[in-house]
Amino acid sequence: MIWLIFGILTAFFEAVKDVFGKQNLKKNDEYVVAWSLSFFSAIFLVPLVIFTGIPSLNLQFWLALSIGGSINAVTAVLYIKAIKLSDLSLTVPLVAVTPLFMLLTSPLIVGEYPNLFDCMGIFLIVIGSYLLNIKEKSQGYLAPFKALLYQPGPKLMLIVAFLWSITSNFDKIGVQNSSPIFWLFGLFTSMTVLLLPILLHKTPNPSRKIARNLPMLAAMGFFNALGVIFQMQALTMTLVMQVVALKRTSVLMGVVFGHFIFKEKDIQQRLLGAAIMIGGVF
Repeated sequence: MIWLIFGILTAFFEAVKDVFGKQNLKKNDEYVVAWSLSFFSAIFLVPLVIFTGIPSLNLQFWLALSIGGSINAVTAVLYIKAIKLSDLSLTVPLVAVTPLFMLLTSPLIVGEYPNLFDCMGIFLIVIGSYLLNIKEKSQGYLAPFKALLYQPGPKLMLIVAFLWSITSNFDKIGVQNSSPIFWLFGLFTSMTVLLLPILLHKTPNPSRKIARNLPMLAAMGFFNALGVIFQMQALTMTLVMQVVALKRTSVLMGVVFGHFIFKEKDIQQRLLGAAIMIGGVF
């Protein structure tokens, strides 16, 4: 059950990365943060690539990299923008619906099919998402769902959750046709290249901003690299849906971090909703 330990470590470092991402957004725009996340993640992976070597690469690897890199470049910007626009404890739990979307994408892409317990989990995820906004109940019982769709941060995060349900499957294809470390290096390098023109177009003098906040931006990339290393290792041991589901336990950590670090309110309401969502994921 080593993959279980790797999955928990993935969730922890994912939550820590989110905290650094939120802190970095206080002084930088989402384009600087998104590009820095990819760039510094790739940089921290270089020593491991040198140590493990470059595996033999085939057409499936390059196809997975082109698709995964392109979609992840888009989600990187959307994800950072989402946590910038809304509370960390409200936006981050919504990534827990990624396994719900994977009930459709995994059978199509990697041939992994859901069972009865997966369907039961979907129900709990929907209930948990409702409880995230239960304070809106006075406006009607459908108001919480409307809030998730029309508030900018949560709306963007739902889009991210869907796109990740696609890229997670291509992660497995990429890892199977190379190695966990080299796949990650290739993925973050491609994202860095694709995000660079956007960064230069959207952000005036980005190099000065990156240099000014180098320690915090580098720390964000470091913890992200740690998290995805454990994630890719776990993908070699079990099903994609199991790894991603366990990774989503980071939402509970995100709710707690959001309350104690950023003083976000409604912790009891959101923690209950996140806990039920995680119950559904399990």
